[in-house]
Amino acid sequence: MDFQIVDTHCHLDFDKFNRDRDEVISRALENNISHIVNSGVSYNTNISTLELSAKFEQVHPTMGLSPHLAARPDKYDIDAVISQIMQNVNNIKAIGEAGVDYHYYSDTIYKRKQLDAFKKIIDISKSTDLPLVVHARKGEREVFEMVHDLKCVVFHCYSGPIDLLEEIISNGHFISISSLVCFSSHHKKIAEETPLDSMVLETDSPYLSPRKNKRNEPVYIIDSLKLISRLHDQDEKNVALKTTRNACDIFNIK
Repeated sequence: MDFQIVDTHCHLDFDKFNRDRDEVISRALENNISHIVNSGVSYNTNISTLELSAKFEQVHPTMGLSPHLAARPDKYDIDAVISQIMQNVNNIKAIGEAGVDYHYYSDTIYKRKQLDAFKKIIDISKSTDLPLVVHARKGEREVFEMVHDLKCVVFHCYSGPIDLLEEIISNGHFISISSLVCFSSHHKKIAEETPLDSMVLETDSPYLSPRKNKRNEPVYIIDSLKLISRLHDQDEKNVALKTTRNACDIFNIK
């Protein structure tokens, strides 16, 4: 391949990569994945994300707060994570992932707690002008209403309705197409309806593998690229160039 690709969302610091993390990153770089954005979701993973980016110049850190943690402030120190992110805004490429997950936490009290934490995350993005990477499972409309006036928002692994997709794009924000596009008809439709100028690619490694019985990893983003190229009737190089340009602009990757 004579083009580069960016995996804009993964979790290479997670335990599933403890055995071969360096090899996974080397394999990606050897196969034209030129940059990888690694997303923290908790106090400890925010630290390990920073450590990983310090070791590999092609790995770029974001720091966030998983809604799974935000729903349980009785169990997790949410304020400590908020403070940690604020203290490191000069060391990261974006805020997030953060948002809501109403699939796992749908009770009213859990929803409120997620929203309370997410509002604090939004305030950091506003005050710093850093992009915000949102997790909005089954809460896409509510999240959009909360973030629509931010400068730059990436809807990580977008799974919501097509009509809202169009509003998000019209508002100047970005849709991140995950490896789900390889095996989900709804995500194929999302990819079809998302203009390349509003699209970035992600694996969400180690999750959502497009290859049966395999852990996901950044090199598998090539599977998504090939499929999206067919859906848009574009050659792979053009899809790679446009989505890579978007990713580099969003995350200030040189």
